[in-house]
Amino acid sequence: MVDIHSHICFGVDDGSRSIDESLAMLQIAIDGGTTDIVATPHSDLKFHFRPELVAQRVAEMQERIGDKIRIHRGCDFHLFFDNIRNCLEDRTNYTINGKRYLMVEFADSSIPKTINDVFTSFLQKDITPVITHPERNALLMGRIGDIVRWIRMGCLVQVTAASFTGRFGKSAEANCRKLMDRKMVHFVASDAHDTEWRPPDMREARKIVTEGWGADVAERLFETFPRIALTDEYIDCEDPDDVVAKKSWFSFLSKS
Repeated sequence: MVDIHSHICFGVDDGSRSIDESLAMLQIAIDGGTTDIVATPHSDLKFHFRPELVAQRVAEMQERIGDKIRIHRGCDFHLFFDNIRNCLEDRTNYTINGKRYLMVEFADSSIPKTINDVFTSFLQKDITPVITHPERNALLMGRIGDIVRWIRMGCLVQVTAASFTGRFGKSAEANCRKLMDRKMVHFVASDAHDTEWRPPDMREARKIVTEGWGADVAERLFETFPRIALTDEYIDCEDPDDVVAKKSWFSFLSKS
């Protein structure tokens, strides 16, 4: 498996606190069948993102862990003016492996009014926004139609492995299934922060996806698409089911 969202980089955000903890997290990932993992520290107003420091610590972790797992660099990108401007000027500091895929996290309290313009600007610069864990964001889940629109623009969606297992509550679990049923999920990742509460182990989630949606879908979400995200290649995904639009259309027919 390939895990494109984790906080294994030590001492830079609310994830791993030491290299020993990072190495323990990496061992959990290895034991769970993960061959590649992306370190995605927060780039937000609380945690100052320093790409050169992240690169240095990724190299240090890789040297210590050896060839048992490959560690890649990225970030957990938050939508504020300086971040957006800097990424448009030079995506390589923020995207996975400096390529095209950018992990984008929305705040729980607001969605920028200019988000369509922001996503359009990213896509024009060959930056593919990957919307992270919408199943855990009540505001986003209340705007499914917007997520459908963003996917059709060229954005992708990542959900958290532990949401499938109920770790983030029944609502997040139900939202995962809703997004899966509507073909609105392109990646499953751990979003690991530690070795206990949020470890980088995706085995149980993969089993749930395999049983619920099939082995081919599980392979696509845990292996094929995440591996492509390490490169500069495009991901060709299915069109999402626009349930909201269909419901509105049938509602209109019933009133006419």
